Amino acid sequence: MQIKVAPELYDVIIVGSGAGGGMAAKQLADAGLNVAIVEAGPFFDPADPKTMTQLKWPYESPNRGAGTTRPFGGWDMAYGGWEIEGEPYTHEPGTKFDWFRSHMLGGRTNHWGRISLRFGPKDFKGKTRDGHGEDWPIGYEDVKPYYDKVDKLIGVFGTNEGLENDPDGFFLPPPKPRLHELFYIDGAKKTGVPVIPGRLSMLTKRINNERGVCFYCGQCSRSCSVYADFSSGSCLIFPAQKSGGRIKIFVNSVVREVTTDDEGKATGVSYISKDDRKEYKLKGKVVVLAASACSSARILLNSKSKHHPNGLGNSSDHVGKYLHDSTGASRSAFIPGLMNRKVTYNEDGTGGMHVYSPWWGDNDKLDFPRGYHIEIGGGMRQPNYGFGFNTNEFNKFFGLNVGGYGDVLRDDVKKYYGSVIQMAGRGEGIARKENYCEIDPTTVDKFGIPVLKFKYKWSDLEIKQAKHMQDTFEEIIHNMGGEPLGDKPTADMDYGLLAPGRIIHEVGTTRMGNDPKTSVTNKFNQLHDVDNVFIVDAGPFTSQADKNCTWTILALSWRASDYIIEQLKQQNI
Repeated sequence: MQIKVAPELYDVIIVGSGAGGGMAAKQLADAGLNVAIVEAGPFFDPADPKTMTQLKWPYESPNRGAGTTRPFGGWDMAYGGWEIEGEPYTHEPGTKFDWFRSHMLGGRTNHWGRISLRFGPKDFKGKTRDGHGEDWPIGYEDVKPYYDKVDKLIGVFGTNEGLENDPDGFFLPPPKPRLHELFYIDGAKKTGVPVIPGRLSMLTKRINNERGVCFYCGQCSRSCSVYADFSSGSCLIFPAQKSGGRIKIFVNSVVREVTTDDEGKATGVSYISKDDRKEYKLKGKVVVLAASACSSARILLNSKSKHHPNGLGNSSDHVGKYLHDSTGASRSAFIPGLMNRKVTYNEDGTGGMHVYSPWWGDNDKLDFPRGYHIEIGGGMRQPNYGFGFNTNEFNKFFGLNVGGYGDVLRDDVKKYYGSVIQMAGRGEGIARKENYCEIDPTTVDKFGIPVLKFKYKWSDLEIKQAKHMQDTFEEIIHNMGGEPLGDKPTADMDYGLLAPGRIIHEVGTTRMGNDPKTSVTNKFNQLHDVDNVFIVDAGPFTSQADKNCTWTILALSWRASDYIIEQLKQQNI
């Protein structure tokens, strides 16, 4: 088969357009470099009337917004999901790992929760702290200048609290707590759990002329038509293009491999076009992988050659190893004090939590390392089909006769809607070599590209952490005067711990380190084996934290981009 090779030589080819890819594109293009972005999905602009789904009524969404057309329902802007037709992945026996992929310009940043937390000083030195995992080759002091820059460029609301491992930043004014959050604050404080304003990348104050300010429509999961929340396309790629950045975007293009020359150095990428199913090649001086931790590992493992028989950057046999996701468990409760509410003002707020609980525990007194934070849900947002008012649960657990049709249903909705609170723990799992992804030698996708096989299992440490979550939730519910919905998850249910991959925070597959024998990238996200290939998604994370990973992806991508610019100027790569 003849492969068409584009004649242009790009300074940098970036694979993926999410948080890491978008940040790299902006910094490199702003520096005057000629950049190509290769994205597996279609073009997407939330402000385009043709694709805009924000500010629509539930009856304008397929199935009234029920979760059958997209993985998170019609109220969510995600092209992809845990299962994509024709693009499978496989498992080792006994493994449960769900791999979420978002194929669209901007990737997962179009529909994430915008929870924008910095890692703290302790998070970079896990082994020193408790003996588990490995320390990062960098510390908080190396990343702090870039966290500061990300805060100022993108915008994040919050407050400076002086917490040791939840670092302060440059914050916009936070929105006030809503009624259900005031109940949570009261219940959590009685348990000794701290509550502070949320830290979300949504603009509560104008920061430039290109982006609007949040007007509390509560539909951030659809991506914002006025660019008030952070998405990679609207906040990084589009501004770089408008300011003269030389960026060419190749959409619907699935990268097969990184191509190399006779010396083993990267020369570009090979991709399959979804439009005609033909293979094409792009040439570049530098290749930046930002396809997501597992996708970038897959590309490297499929990039075999004479110099790289085990896959590109894989002389250590560590590509794909140390895969780990955030832990996650949750609980819902009925709060009688929130019944029969008179709605006298608009309390929709942002499309996310206005307050949250950072980790507070003393691990010396606990039976697990690290920790978790608590996210809060609830309130009176506009309902859609299946909006959380489960009449069967109310009737089962409280002996109520709720629901029905017509006026009876309308009366009950007014009586009970907004009276349910959800709490979700999001914590740190320990990175282990035995949790990994690799190429399945027997299976290819519809483009003929070998797929990933996963092997993953939670340890007792993560399960004990989930038990602590459930015990904490129960105590807070009691303090709120509430009643849990459903039975408390038990040991045989791993205390409600979700399957790995379900929190969509997978990291660590191309982890950074100083020793090329036990890591894939160096402290600047550069492959040890090939100096003109960089990874700027969450793959290089040496460990996860009890925080969401996006803000650290952005900071490390900016840091790596500065290093690329410097190395190109010095003609070192």
